[in-house]
Amino acid sequence: QVQLQELGPGLVKPSQTLSLTCTVSGGSITTSTHYHWTWIRQPPGKGLEWIGYITSTGFTDYSPALKSRTSISRDTSKNQFTLQLSSVTPEDTAVYYCARRQYEYDSWGQGTQVTVSS
Repeated sequence: QVQLQELGPGLVKPSQTLSLTCTVSGGSITTSTHYHWTWIRQPPGKGLEWIGYITSTGFTDYSPALKSRTSISRDTSKNQFTLQLSSVTPEDTAVYYCARRQYEYDSWGQGTQVTVSS
């Protein structure tokens, strides 16, 4: 069974770049082209917000609302994929999740709290 684990700083200052890594175990991120290795976030008091994904071939897609500030990449040697969100503001404060999706989201990380504050 695939397991995902997010890792990153709990606190980021405004205007800096947020960087989070998702480590995948129990399966390879390059195994199937059908999987979307995805980043999702949930701001306090709000619903889930899709950020974007990367596939096994390195194809990426991003939320139009965040596209100009978002980059998702992968390190196949470490079986990890990474989110970078630039020019953060307090509105980027959220719990950030990595997840795997084929027809539905079938595996999730536990989530990591990121607070943007000076």
